[in-house]
Parts: sequence; C-alpha cells; structure tokens
Amino acid sequence: MTAETQAPIIIFEEADKAVEVRLDANQQTVWLSLQQLAELFDRDKSVISRHLKNVFGDAELERDSVVAKNATTAADGKTYQVEYYNLDVIISVGYRVNSSRATRFRQWATRILREHLTQGWTLNRQRFEENARELEAALALVRKAAQSPALDAGSGRGLVDIVSRYAQTFLLLQRYDEGLLTEPRAQTGGTLPSWEQARAALDGLKSDLMARGEATDMFARDRGDGLTSLLGNLDQSVFGEPAYPSVESKAAHLLYFVIKNHPFSDGNKRSAAFLFVDFLHRNGRLLDGSGEPVINDVGLAALTLLVAESDPANKETMIRLIMNMLAGDQG
Repeated sequence: MTAETQAPIIIFEEADKAVEVRLDANQQTVWLSLQQLAELFDRDKSVISRHLKNVFGDAELERDSVVAKNATTAADGKTYQVEYYNLDVIISVGYRVNSSRATRFRQWATRILREHLTQGWTLNRQRFEENARELEAALALVRKAAQSPALDAGSGRGLVDIVSRYAQTFLLLQRYDEGLLTEPRAQTGGTLPSWEQARAALDGLKSDLMARGEATDMFARDRGDGLTSLLGNLDQSVFGEPAYPSVESKAAHLLYFVIKNHPFSDGNKRSAAFLFVDFLHRNGRLLDGSGEPVINDVGLAALTLLVAESDPANKETMIRLIMNMLAGDQG
C-alpha cells in the first residue's frame, strides 16, 4: 500500500458513527488497523484478535498476503510497527463477530454486493460532493494567485497559460466515480538527487545570480538539515513500496515542499523552481515528445506563485494539478 494511491473513503456508517479507511487503488483493497476493526464492529481489541487468530488458524486466509505493517509515530514520539488488515480480513472478521454493529455490517455488505452485481457500479455520493468542493478549491487558488501583488504581466500570462492548457483537468468533475483530480497516467520511478548533487547545482545557480547582482550570499543557504530531510522524505517507502512512486509525484512534491517548508534562508521559490527543473532534466522529462520544454519560464514562474499563494489545506489539489500537467505532456 503506497501513500500515493491512498484515498479516504467511508465503507460503513451509522447515524452516530462512520469508519474511515484507506483505499489502495493499486491493489484494489482497503486497510484497517486492529483498533479500527474494534471500532467498526464495536468489540474490544481482544475479541477481534481472537477472531483474527481463528481466521488464520483455520487457513481461511493466508496471513502474509492480507496483512501489512506500517511505521506509525505515537503520541509519545516513539515509532511503532502497526499491522493493517485488508478487505478480505475485514469481511472474514465481520462474519464471525457477534454484535449488532457486525450484523448491520453484514447487511450492508450484502446490499453493496447485490448493487455491484446488478448495476455494475455504486454511486459514492460522498466522493461526488468532495470532488465538487475540490473543483471549487482549485479555481479559488487561481483567483487568489491572480490577485496577488507579486503577479506581474509575465506571470499573469503564465497563469492564463496554465488555466487554458490544463482546463481539461478541471473538467474531470464529470468523472466523479474516479475522483476529480485523480492520479494521472504516470512514469514509474524517478531518481532524486543526493544532497551533495542538489547542493552543487544550487551553488552553481547562486554564483550565476550573484554575478548578475540578482542574489546575495544568503540565497539558497541551508537552514539546518531542511533540504536533507526533504529529499529523504521524498525517497521513503511505505509498506515496502515507494511513498512517491512516479516521476510526476516526486517532481510535484519536490516543488511544493521546497516552497512551503522554506529549507533555505532566502530564495525558496526560485530554488524550488530550479530543483524542479533539475529533477525533470535528470530523469529525461524536461522536454516533451516534440522537444519542447514541458513548461516554459513564464509558466513555471506562475506555477511557483500559485503554490506559494495556496492554502496548505489545498495541498493535495495542488499536487494533483502539477502531476496532471506533467503527465499531460508525455508523448
């Protein structure tokens, strides 16, 4: 299960309680922890643990194929390995637990299965409403950036270019069953620069800018280990899989995190744009199939401003927008 493919959905709810799980689009399953299973079926964790033991003891399911571990930081600051159980386990336990909540879960599961068999799909009203809100949020980001005092004529043209070139991204609302700004067709992989490589590239940029009088010695100076941590986080794994598995994902998060996390004393936006382009160049994605840059200087400046002006609450909207922009330029 990767962080990149996770999306929150409600699999079961009552008037006073809803259980949110994580959807793994790659494996087409969901995952719940022991604590969440206990909440779902309204039973103590010890009861759920007993049923889990029986599920595996009776060879109903093969443990290695339905259980995954993920490192979780607790309130005490310590990191623990937490086991998560997939949809097969959830259903198996749900048909073993004796509680009113479990009975309603079984009724719910039967109804959903019938709908899928007879209709071929199930309308997820919650996702539809979330998509409508996300469309509104994306357009609000553009409006906010357009009103920024930092927006000059050139950047304004770039902002218009972004909106016009990627209008189809915003029109994905009609594909509500897949999500508004879903993960696009992406190129798996992508090699991040080491801290030394990134630092050397930034130092070269800094020298050029200082020679032209466009930067001071404070430009791109590291603030603590911000850049090292940022690159390390982008290269991490979840459940043994890359947390950011594609070139588009790594590029989008690199641009976003450098702008928002301010790893440098000065020049974070310019440094972010430079590292974004440098990463695309290192991975052969700076040019499209026609040999043209995937995004020109003016467009990059506008995109950088759009990220800088965005509310942190709209992070996922911005990330998916950047990813769709990059994927749309693949030949």
